[in-house]
Amino acid sequence: MHEEAANENIARLPLEGLVACHECDLLMRRPDVTTGQRVECPRCGFELYSLRNQFGRRCLALVLTALMLYIPANFLPIMQLNLLGRTANDTIWSGVVGLYESGMQGVALVVFLCSMGVPLLKLLCQLFVLLSVHFRMGRSYGMQLYRIYHHLKEWGMLEVYLMGILVSVVKLVDLADLDLGIGLACFIALLLVQVWLEVTMSPHQVWEELAKGSRNARD
Repeated sequence: MHEEAANENIARLPLEGLVACHECDLLMRRPDVTTGQRVECPRCGFELYSLRNQFGRRCLALVLTALMLYIPANFLPIMQLNLLGRTANDTIWSGVVGLYESGMQGVALVVFLCSMGVPLLKLLCQLFVLLSVHFRMGRSYGMQLYRIYHHLKEWGMLEVYLMGILVSVVKLVDLADLDLGIGLACFIALLLVQVWLEVTMSPHQVWEELAKGSRNARD
């Protein structure tokens, strides 16, 4: 009887007052939390969402840092290869160009999109979304860009590309003189900053801020 009464009370609540667990699908009343607190599912313990302190400023700083690292990570030498008196400086961009010129245009396009195009689009979407939240303007466009960002997340494969670089370094180190370049350090830093940004940029807070602005605009 108590469970049926609880279900009836939940059924009367508006959608804005409910939250569902992504792991066990438990539907519950949305609790009121303050900044610095987090909400966990009472059934499975999954973290539903959290309200982080100064999340907007921290995320903006991380996005700008990632954008500054993007150019050196893709256009500065990752490694310098010395083989039989010949020296070659390899960058991510030169790898894409090399694939294209060798007749593998399809592979070159996939590498360009997954290692350069999509990560840049993701960062730009995050930047405009955070600017929309920070300045409280254009939040309807911010919602569209944030949806696009979530679709792009499946295509960004910087970590896979990094594993490919490390495998090639291990294989080439016995065949030639190999010197690691600053581009590799920038690439690793870019990957770490993006991971940090994913952790810091709480989707719940972003959606709440964007939805709040769109409701105020309608009112």
